[in-house]
Amino acid sequence: MNKGKISLMLGTDSAGRGGIASVVTLLDEEGFLDQQNIRYITSHREGTPFKKFTTALFATVQVLWYCSLTRPAVVYVHSASGASFIRKSIFLAIARLFHCQTVFHLHGAEFHRFAETESGPLLRWWIRRTLERSSKVIALSESWATFLSAYAPEATIQVIPNSVRFGTQSSTRREEAGRILFLGHVGVRKGIFELLEALSLLKDSLPNIRLAICGDGQLDSARKRADELGIGSNVEFHGWINPDQRAEELARASIFTLPSYDEGLPMAMLEAMAAGKAIVVTPVGGIPEVIKDRENGLLVPPGDAHALAQALREILEDSSLRKMLAENAVRTVEARFSAPVVLTQLSRVYESLKSVPQS
Repeated sequence: MNKGKISLMLGTDSAGRGGIASVVTLLDEEGFLDQQNIRYITSHREGTPFKKFTTALFATVQVLWYCSLTRPAVVYVHSASGASFIRKSIFLAIARLFHCQTVFHLHGAEFHRFAETESGPLLRWWIRRTLERSSKVIALSESWATFLSAYAPEATIQVIPNSVRFGTQSSTRREEAGRILFLGHVGVRKGIFELLEALSLLKDSLPNIRLAICGDGQLDSARKRADELGIGSNVEFHGWINPDQRAEELARASIFTLPSYDEGLPMAMLEAMAAGKAIVVTPVGGIPEVIKDRENGLLVPPGDAHALAQALREILEDSSLRKMLAENAVRTVEARFSAPVVLTQLSRVYESLKSVPQS
């Protein structure tokens, strides 16, 4: 076995924003990177085009350096769609030239659109080749594994979900009646405008209702729409928040909602479940493999503001239902998505690839 050899992992800045950053932070803080002798290389940082370019260029140089001098046991990339995929596919191609084992870990909620409708014939060929030439492809859910298997029939695919930890952040804040939390990119894909419309349908009968929107994106458009709907005083826009602030907002919320049109397996939802919150989400991506309607959350159709409003109202007005959904959500995460459960699966992937003799 190549247990003593280093491995490489590439992805976005772990101090940055988004699901990949959250996953990498968890891997680091749980000691997984040290246990597997992994060097983490940042391949993307937010900022100016020059900053993005130099970050990607430096990552490429590091991959070339490590592969030529040490031949890492495994080169593992966390990828979304678009430019993220292009960068990661180049890193994997370099690794294959040096006969390294490679892992492509897909996080992008819109990868199906990128792969099928936004790419020309040459790029579709390259996407398929990247998937099929990878030693292992990690999908976040069975639904994504099904899509990838159909798109790249020769790919070796394994489902490993995202993971969350319990009790890492605490807050002295108490849950506030009528407070709804949205955590995510503020934009059309996450259903923010339907959420605002749903709130407008509830504000007269539930005057104490409040919505906390935490995330960057189309904040000006969302503020404008909230004012147009007459709910400006019921909505708080916090922008992007750090982990301590997330813990505080989760503690204050009665309900977490994410009425998305597309998802992979949202970290924000898993974090809210771990925090003991009642969940209202849409059955997209890997979500219906986690949330069973009226068991550990409520499911509403994407784009249906009236159904969303009804679900929010039901949970806000029925404390017994809210308590039951929250308790079952915690049990679900503990059993299937806790760090020990998921990291054990990931460790097996590494150990199996390290045992493959390098040619």
